Amino acid sequence: MSYRKAQELLRLAGMCAARHRGVCLQDIVIAFEVNHRTAQRMVQALRDVFPSLAAHTYGDRQHWWKLRDITLISMQGIYDDELVALEMSARRAARDGAHAQAEVLQGLRERFVATLPAATARRAEVDAEAVLEAQGYACRPGPKVKTSPKVTSVIAAALKGPCRLTISYQGKHDPAPRERIVEPYGMLLGTRHYLVARDPHKDDQFRRFRMDRISTAEATPDWFVKDEGFDLETYAAQAFGSFHMDAEYSRVVWRFDPAAAVTAREFEFHPKQKMIDEDDGRLIVSFDASGLVEMAWHLYKWGDAVEVIEPPALRDLVAGWQNKRISVLP
Repeated sequence: MSYRKAQELLRLAGMCAARHRGVCLQDIVIAFEVNHRTAQRMVQALRDVFPSLAAHTYGDRQHWWKLRDITLISMQGIYDDELVALEMSARRAARDGAHAQAEVLQGLRERFVATLPAATARRAEVDAEAVLEAQGYACRPGPKVKTSPKVTSVIAAALKGPCRLTISYQGKHDPAPRERIVEPYGMLLGTRHYLVARDPHKDDQFRRFRMDRISTAEATPDWFVKDEGFDLETYAAQAFGSFHMDAEYSRVVWRFDPAAAVTAREFEFHPKQKMIDEDDGRLIVSFDASGLVEMAWHLYKWGDAVEVIEPPALRDLVAGWQNKRISVLP
């Protein structure tokens, strides 16, 4: 067995041990970019090395493999590139304004380092700093609105409760900040960050509060029961970016010309998008969302290489703004 195959087998063992259900063949196909037959051979090789590998069949009739004996896996220790990845993720989260996530990632990295022998830990720290210095660390360039780390931390703590929040918030039409008590459900991170919450003194609707307009936040001792039907990812998918407007929610259809279609196929414009290749080389992209202004901002980057089919309101919004002189695609 080659070194690469041995490493892949250990990685597969880690997946089988870490996931609650274990893994199925489709998981292996996606994770290792192999075909179905190769995935089957990998499972057989794993069974040969780990006789304790257990197979289960759930309601979907798929076979799932779970590994409970992790003695050999734990002997691998922590790899230097894993520590670097955690450090890069923590710094990226901090730069994006996700301060609570940055603290959690940094704490996780420190706990991993604490488990290493002293000599190994020192070498890992030196190697990690060298890699970060040589490669830099991943970040999201471009303008963004500043948010308060303290406010973000308080909101993150309230979300874990979950408990109600008292926020000082200045809405678009408010002459000055005013106090509100809200029930937090999550945060949307984008050019602007939003708190998704309910205002129980008004109604049961989910509202978006701009994080940069929250001057103070304090968690209350009042707990609340979350709506079990709410899913943050589903809610976020109702918009193109981070801005929501129920009245704008509609079918969106764009057509990219053949020269831009290759680049457009590399994009995920929306998590629920559908792409259709036309016979002449053009590409149709469709999804359902709101946020027409954010769509217009994005479409401007494509010059005249994209045509808005639906909705008419977006087509009117970009009319006359498609710049033929933009020759570099996003």
